[in-house]
Amino acid sequence: MEAIIFCGLQASGKSSFYLDQFFRTHIRINLDMLKTRNRERILIQACIEAKQPFVVDNTNPTVADRARYIAPSLDAGFNVVAYHFDASLSECLERNAIRSEEELIPERGLRGTSARFEGPTPGEGFERIHVVTLTPNGFVVREN
Repeated sequence: MEAIIFCGLQASGKSSFYLDQFFRTHIRINLDMLKTRNRERILIQACIEAKQPFVVDNTNPTVADRARYIAPSLDAGFNVVAYHFDASLSECLERNAIRSEEELIPERGLRGTSARFEGPTPGEGFERIHVVTLTPNGFVVREN
């Protein structure tokens, strides 16, 4: 059983990576789609109870943001893995600028996430931490 937590700025490639790597094996938990923390909590609890692998596809910029997923997952015996999307603010601003109008993130939101961002660490409870970089040829993943 695996709980994967994505950590990265908006427009760093998280959702595309999910589709490429985990669409067929893990339920996607995404606050943009679910709209409320209560719905998110219900879906995560259902995954935990069903022993269903899942991916939290949110920015998760701080230790506190990630803790809400790590603790219950560890308590249920899940392996918890982080994927840190290593993209600069300028790269994400460039990618964001070419998004469709309904997917466009306000620049202020991107800058705010960047200012608060704390990279994931093993001390949070992660079994492994992978670093993901989006290149012109696709994703490159390395273990941290």
